[in-house]
Amino acid sequence: MRKFDLIVIGSGSGLEVSADVSDAGRSVAVIEEGPFGGTCLNRGCIPSKMLIHCADVMQTVQNAAAFGIHAKVERIDWRFIVQRAFEEVDADAAMIERGNRQSENIEVFKGRGRFTGPKTIAVTGPGLDEEELTADTILIAAGTRPWVPDIPGLDRTPYITSDEALRLPEQPRRLTIIGGGYIAAELAHFFGALGTEVTIIHRRGLMLREEDEDVSRRFTEVYQRRFNMMLDSQAAGVSSKNGEIIVEVTTPDGSKSVTSDTLLMATGRVPNTDSLEVAKTGVELNQRGYIKTDEHLQTNVPGIWALGDIVGRYLLKHNANLEAAYASNNILDPENQAAVDYHAMPHAVFASPQVASVGLTQQEA
Repeated sequence: MRKFDLIVIGSGSGLEVSADVSDAGRSVAVIEEGPFGGTCLNRGCIPSKMLIHCADVMQTVQNAAAFGIHAKVERIDWRFIVQRAFEEVDADAAMIERGNRQSENIEVFKGRGRFTGPKTIAVTGPGLDEEELTADTILIAAGTRPWVPDIPGLDRTPYITSDEALRLPEQPRRLTIIGGGYIAAELAHFFGALGTEVTIIHRRGLMLREEDEDVSRRFTEVYQRRFNMMLDSQAAGVSSKNGEIIVEVTTPDGSKSVTSDTLLMATGRVPNTDSLEVAKTGVELNQRGYIKTDEHLQTNVPGIWALGDIVGRYLLKHNANLEAAYASNNILDPENQAAVDYHAMPHAVFASPQVASVGLTQQEA
């Protein structure tokens, strides 16, 4: 069994902590199964915003006549749009991994980590014999993954999540999105602005329910003009036939069906605590499976810390970076721990229209 001063699970914002601890001369193990950089770089904010900018450019051209500029779009090079984004993303991920492997006090373990005890982790991966690691201090920063509800027929029907939606090699002609949060809103804008016929099925009456109600209402009104919106509706079943996806929908007006080329599940996120087998550590989880921490980001098990999406306070990259700064301080200087200040956490939805807010909504105040 290999022992380190610190083990970091995940290569997103947790790398900020591993860098600080290694700079202090301590040994660090970084466990990562996929590309380095976490959700934001590989499957989230960075590639999605690069793609969404193309949709914004499209809308600018389409609306240019309002400013006396007459232009038209000749064609859309979908493969170039996707390739342009991910050539940069993949290069950045490789650079981050290379930098960690070259760091003097950091050792990278490329594989899946799972807890086998309170302070022991087994790592397995391609070309890697199972290796067991231990440390007095462990930081869990392994993020979340798309959550997919149990819809009859879905297990036999092709579908994608936001992970795959950003790398589609071909543009779908018709797209059905199940969900009504920021992921559904942003991806509907991306695909719709570039010419895909979009249908959104949402179980609530308003999109973006986390926003102030007035904002959600106005946003929903705009989307009802842009897309085929099925609100207060539930997907009752899905199937595929002759390359088409059929979704049976229960609406306030009765049962209806929607046919498309591609089905996108944008129904939320779930923490990776189950695949890590965090339960074997004795760390407390909340009802949704997220890790409970105190105001210093320490769990109920001494020496085990957590930050970022897997904690579930705010599923935002800048929040994870904020928590990483506090975690570094609190791990390196335990006598002078600081409580994380969440008092003004901003966020934005890069759709059309764009939405940004900070602080409490009227409903929360």
